[in-house]
Amino acid sequence: MSERFLSLVALAALGLFPALPVQAADDIGIFETIHESSVSFAETNEALQQALGESDLQLHAFHDVRLPNDLHEARVYVLTSPSFLEAAAAESPRTISAQILRLAVFTTGDEQNTYINMANPVAHAMVYYADSSDYHALVTAARETAASIRALVKAIPGDAVSQQAEPVRSENHYRKYKGDGPARMMAKFRNWRKSQLLLLEDSAENFEAVVEKVTARLGARSVSNAEDTVGWEVISTIRPRDDAVYIGLTNPYIEDKMVRINSRFRSDGKSDASPYPGVDHVAALPTDLLIVREGNDTLVLHYGQMWRMQLYFWDSGYRAFTANVGVPGKIVSSIEDSVQAN
Repeated sequence: MSERFLSLVALAALGLFPALPVQAADDIGIFETIHESSVSFAETNEALQQALGESDLQLHAFHDVRLPNDLHEARVYVLTSPSFLEAAAAESPRTISAQILRLAVFTTGDEQNTYINMANPVAHAMVYYADSSDYHALVTAARETAASIRALVKAIPGDAVSQQAEPVRSENHYRKYKGDGPARMMAKFRNWRKSQLLLLEDSAENFEAVVEKVTARLGARSVSNAEDTVGWEVISTIRPRDDAVYIGLTNPYIEDKMVRINSRFRSDGKSDASPYPGVDHVAALPTDLLIVREGNDTLVLHYGQMWRMQLYFWDSGYRAFTANVGVPGKIVSSIEDSVQAN
C-alpha cells in the first residue's frame, strides 16, 4: 500500500480531504431515488395520493417539510406494508423502525424539478434484522416491499429511476452498523439496539396507559421555530403489532438542521436556484419514538441522534459533523424534556 494512499486516507479521516471515491457495485443506498416527475410538485403529490388509495400499502400520514427560506418544496409520506408487517411478526418489537416506510416528494435543481425517493427498506432490514435467524427471508420481504413502492409510483407522469442514493454502504457494513469512519466514536460505537435510549419504563400491564401518557405529553408543548428545539409534532402514530407503537416526531429545528447540514459541503446539484440539495434526504423524517412491551416491562425508547444522523447523513462529510457536533444532543434533550415532563 503506497505512502500517498495512506496519506490520503489520513486526510480524509481528519475531514481535510474528500472521501476516496471507492464504491462497490453492490453498495446499497439508505435512500433510493425512484421517480423523476414530469408534472408539478402539487400534481405529483395528487397523483401519488391517488396511487396510494389504490395500493395495498397503507398510508398513515404525510407532512410538508419546512425548508430553509422556502426555496425548495418537500413532503414526506409515512406508510406500512401489511405483507412486510406479517413477515416480521415474530421479530422483537424493538425492530419496528424497519417496518415504517417513508417516501419523499421534493423539488431540486435549477428548474426545481420534482423527484420521488424512498428510505430504502432493504438497507433498513439489513440493519435491524442483522441478528435474526430469518435474516435472509426478511431482506427478501424488504426487497419485495421496495419493488411494490417502485411499481406504485409508475402511475405518476414522468420517468422511472432506480438510483441508490448517498450515503451508500455494503450489506456487511449495514449488518454491523455502528457509525462511519472516524465519526464512529461520536456514536460511541453503538449498534441500533444499544442506540435505543430509555426514556420511560413501566410494567407490561400499563402498556396502554403509557401510550396515552406519552401521547398527551407530546401534545402538551407548542412547537418552537427553527432556531429552538422546544416542542415536537407527532406526524404519525402507528401500531404495527399489539406489543409496539411507533410515534413519528418532527419539529422545525430538526427539519432545518438536517437539510442545512447535508447541503453545506455538497457541490453537485447546488446552485443559486437550488441552494439546498440536502432536500433529497428528507425521507429520513420522522425521527422515531418507540413504545414496546417486552417481557414484564413497557419501555419508551428513542435513538441516539448521532447514530441516526450518521445512518442518514454521513455523505454530508466529516466536517459537517464536527461543525454541528452539538445538534444531536440538543435533539435528544428536547425529546427527553417533552416525554419525561411531569
